Parts: sequence; C-alpha cells; structure tokens
Amino acid sequence: MSTRLEALPHRHVLTLPAMPSAVRTARETAERALDEWGISLRHPTVGPALLILSELVTNSVRHAAALSPQVTVIYAAGADCLAFAVHDRHPHQPSLNASVTDTGTGAGGLATVMELTLGLGGTAVVRADVDGKGKSIWITLPL
Repeated sequence: MSTRLEALPHRHVLTLPAMPSAVRTARETAERALDEWGISLRHPTVGPALLILSELVTNSVRHAAALSPQVTVIYAAGADCLAFAVHDRHPHQPSLNASVTDTGTGAGGLATVMELTLGLGGTAVVRADVDGKGKSIWITLPL
C-alpha cells in the first residue's frame, strides 16, 4: 500500500482527556467522520478498524495517562485507504513486531491490533515525537 497521508483528502483531528470515556468518543467520532466521508460503516474494513482504534486509545488511557493527560486521534481517508493514528506524550514505544509473537506477555491489545491490521493487508508503525517524549501509532488499511 503506497498511499501517502498527504494524498488523503479527508482528515480530522480529535484531542481528548486521557480518560476511559476517550475510547467511546474516539470511536463515535470515527463513525461520524466515515459517514460524512461517504465510507459505509458496513464496509468490511470498518468494523475491524474501529476495534483497532478502540484498542489503541485504551492503551494510551491505561498506560500513558500518568505522563500524558491528553490523547490525540488523527483520522484520514481516501477512495482506497483508511488511516488513523493515536498519539500520547509517554516516551515508551511498544514493539509492534513483538506483539504478534508474544501473545502471553500482556501485549494482548497490541497483538489484536497487529493481527487485525496485518489480516486486512494494512500497515502499522510507531513514530516517536521529535523530542522523544511521545509517540504516535499509525495504522493504514486498504478500503
């Protein structure tokens, strides 16, 4: 998949307090954005994408809230691609590759994220903030 984020015509950014309610708000915002962008919520990629998004926001709320009082979700889409990122200001960068093989080590949420992402033919990457004090986990899925 070679779609670049800059080429995706639809974008939305949402910043929320790193509280459990952020998961629901991020998911509902995604559903509204997809609907506005003309992407059917019945598309076979959308259900798994919403689960991936929920897992990533949950991880930020659970593991990063002490250092990151906010979580930011970036949504983007085009005719053949859906992309989103979850950003927090905790410096720990999880290994996405380890998540695929270490299902018994407490990486269950990330293992689910990776299994769904790869199963859909998508990509996942962790990008550190320039100052090293935060990161974004980016997911790109074909539509």
